[in-house]
Amino acid sequence: MSPTQEIAVDFRDVNFTINQRTLLSNLNLRIYQGEALILLGRSGSGKTTTLKLINHLLIPTSGEVLVSDRTSLRSTTSWDAIQLRRRIGYAIQDTGLFPHFKVGQNVGLVPSLEKWTDLRIKARVYEMLQLVGLDPDIFAQRYPHQLSGGQRQRVGIARALAADPPILLMDEPFGALDPITRLELQQQFHHLQRQLGKTVVFVTHDIQEAFFLATRIGLMYEGQLVFLGTKSEFLQSEHPEAKAFIACLHAWEN
Repeated sequence: MSPTQEIAVDFRDVNFTINQRTLLSNLNLRIYQGEALILLGRSGSGKTTTLKLINHLLIPTSGEVLVSDRTSLRSTTSWDAIQLRRRIGYAIQDTGLFPHFKVGQNVGLVPSLEKWTDLRIKARVYEMLQLVGLDPDIFAQRYPHQLSGGQRQRVGIARALAADPPILLMDEPFGALDPITRLELQQQFHHLQRQLGKTVVFVTHDIQEAFFLATRIGLMYEGQLVFLGTKSEFLQSEHPEAKAFIACLHAWEN
């Protein structure tokens, strides 16, 4: 990335320990505005911990995480946690939709908390559902249990985008879907990212998904960031963990 490009998130010497177990060690990572940074790694490598430190669901044991407020970088501990989270979209594997809320209410949740007018919320709900390929006239009045897994994930993405947050965190959002639906959503999300230009931090253990969606890849291993770079640079990495993932990629190609 260009050294003059604006920084959206900055990890500075971040460590995170819980119950005397170190989950992250000496993490230094700059995430630039408008990029899609894919955090790749095996289960337990520290990917989700890194994600949760951005929106203050976790607090560093030492070091600091800084998030842009559009004019400057501020430590997450200096933000009001609620206001910070409302500026950061968050999409997870099980969507986290409220089952007793209709789809429209789920998508419009953060705008309603931000005191948008009813008319503006309705317009935004319709816009977001159309953006993720769901007809709002059909789906806005349905409940989550009336949707397929792929449709619920689309609603989860629509909800994460509804308040127009500059940063979007995604924790294996397509991991539980069948391969065909997963590919469809990957393709749609790739198109949305190019269209909207959000800063995206996307967690996955799937090397194919990483290569399809990434601007850059950050490879996590045993709580450390062991590689950070472009896809072509990743293919040249000599780190054993990178080589293990590259072997998986070549196995699929064959």
